[in-house]
Amino acid sequence: MRRIAFAVVSLLFASSLFISAALAGDAEIKAGQAVIDGQLKALIANDGVKAYSYAAPNVKQIFPTVDAFMNMVTNGYAPVRQPQSYSFGKVEQTGPGSIIQQVLIVGPDGKNYEAVYTLQQQPDGSFQITGCSLRASNSLST
Repeated sequence: MRRIAFAVVSLLFASSLFISAALAGDAEIKAGQAVIDGQLKALIANDGVKAYSYAAPNVKQIFPTVDAFMNMVTNGYAPVRQPQSYSFGKVEQTGPGSIIQQVLIVGPDGKNYEAVYTLQQQPDGSFQITGCSLRASNSLST
């Protein structure tokens, strides 16, 4: 009887750990999406300071000023800079505090794009964008 009770308690404990881990993953994913959404909204509003605030230290090292960052985004990421619309696609949590998020974008030219963002959780618990790759689609948005 004692063995069965121990097995049940162990199973319940293991189940609660699994559920907690799944919920933590969902919370991290939502936090990452909020960061991307915040940056996109800041870019649309021409708020370079706010858009830059979502960039991780590795990005800020390459683009050490808001102006350098905004020039890079404007010249290399026009669909991200001024999207007509965007929505979140596939997401993958690649490790603790590490997320890859697909964002489906309709660019200012009416074409579809796929932006793949990488995010990393920072020591303070926040997420920041460590990179973004952009790929054009051959189809037009309807």
